[in-house]
Amino acid sequence: MYLTFFGLNEKPFAITPDPRYLYLSERHAEALAHLLYGINEAGGFVQLTGEVGTGKTTIVRSLLAQTPRNAEIALILNPRMTAPEFLLTICEELGIGVPDSALGSLKDLVDILSHYLLRAHAAGKRVVLVVDEAQNLSPEVLEQVRLLTNLETNTQKLLQIILIGQPELRELLARNELRQLAQRITGRYHLNPLSRDETTAYVRHRLRVAGATTDIFSPAALTESFRLSQGVPRVINVICDRALLGAYSLDRHRVTTPLVRHAASEVFGRRVTPRWLPWAAIGGAAAMVVLATLLLMNLRPFGSSAAFVAPAAAPGVAAAAAATPAAAGPKAAGAQLTDLLAQHAADTDTDGAFSKLFGLWGAKYAGGGAEPCSQAAAQGLECVTERGSFGQLRLYNHPAILLLADSAGGTHQVVLTALDDEHARLELGGVSQQVPIGELSRYWMGDFVMLWRPASSPVKALSAGMRGADVRWLRQSLQQLRGQHSDAPVSDVFDDELTRQVRDFQRQHQLNVDGVAGLQTQIALAGAVAGPNGPLLFTANTHGG
Repeated sequence: MYLTFFGLNEKPFAITPDPRYLYLSERHAEALAHLLYGINEAGGFVQLTGEVGTGKTTIVRSLLAQTPRNAEIALILNPRMTAPEFLLTICEELGIGVPDSALGSLKDLVDILSHYLLRAHAAGKRVVLVVDEAQNLSPEVLEQVRLLTNLETNTQKLLQIILIGQPELRELLARNELRQLAQRITGRYHLNPLSRDETTAYVRHRLRVAGATTDIFSPAALTESFRLSQGVPRVINVICDRALLGAYSLDRHRVTTPLVRHAASEVFGRRVTPRWLPWAAIGGAAAMVVLATLLLMNLRPFGSSAAFVAPAAAPGVAAAAAATPAAAGPKAAGAQLTDLLAQHAADTDTDGAFSKLFGLWGAKYAGGGAEPCSQAAAQGLECVTERGSFGQLRLYNHPAILLLADSAGGTHQVVLTALDDEHARLELGGVSQQVPIGELSRYWMGDFVMLWRPASSPVKALSAGMRGADVRWLRQSLQQLRGQHSDAPVSDVFDDELTRQVRDFQRQHQLNVDGVAGLQTQIALAGAVAGPNGPLLFTANTHGG
């Protein structure tokens, strides 16, 4: 959704364990190095633990991507099984055929596996068993795992075992009945969360891998991301992804601290306060105690003829206090839009909204008739139904129907007729209502329907080598945008020069720069060069362009 807006090639904070996005902190690099050593050298067990979301599975994926050619890996992701099932799964991972007669026999399965390991050793191969989520292994299966390490030659073990799990794995292996297995662990590594500096480097690393060319997160936002995630990579990913979506919906190319806090509030399902707020509350309470003490010290004794009288406020101050209602704050602002929607609820249905939108284009809309977009197409107009941002609406530059949701869960379809950097103008009850964008964004999740007039229908992507009236319109529109006017015939061939012009337009309007005039490029161009008969959200003069 926000990739093009931020100039990204893919989502930078997906929680899938993609090795390309592996950021190696000092501890992560050490853990990966020892796992690679465990694959290449003979040994018993290697144990890797870490809290949920610290990057264990990603390290496993990176390990598998760097597996040497002479190594065979048996990877078990869900070890919650019985001992025979565990041995059978190992055989299946290694491609070992198991006869039906051996399926329920531990001895037969161990013999089959032992013969395979001996053949692999003779062929110069290393066989490695990697068990993820190993804290879910039962003691019986762990004992069977220990017995597998008895498969050896005179010089080395035939099977290297790597156990990866949450901290509970350490508690499990510390049991007295498993002490023989614990004694065979040759390497123990625990992944700690990232530090503040590592969190900053981690976020920037993932953004660079995804194609970012600028710092999208402010330094303060990165610090806040660390504070709220405590350096746990998975939590960092979820918060940062939500923060990017929030910035996109508000048409901001820079993620700030408030956006990170708002994203964390959505992730955790509770309000997240700034770091300074608890200290401010403590300071305020202390100040109140001091003030109360001073007041008590200045009070006259009970029974005194003089009474304590608070100094009267100056008339101007009193008037200012009386004129400072809660309506000046965000809650009252939100209530204002809520009231407008409640007052004009009968006017915010589908027919009412499309009737207004069609009227702006000089088109006719029949309520209760054919589907609205079919009616639009019959009159040379096209519907665009998307989920976007205020920035996208500015780019398209045509009135649109916004789908709003009020605090009571009701939905409203309202027509957006004007938009500047701070305010939006909505048509409600036949009257234009100006609403701050920040207020409107609380009720609008990005869904909109817009009409525009294409050069021809159906709309098709225009690219190099094509020719026709659509290409001529494209060239003429770009010329008009540059202020070029000529009576000479306009070519209808999409040549290299036109490709360059399209790329320039896309770059200037933060579109995907591919030289192909697709739907978004054509809509943005139509909005940029619309004539007096095409309704606009803003003009160059009112928008500062």
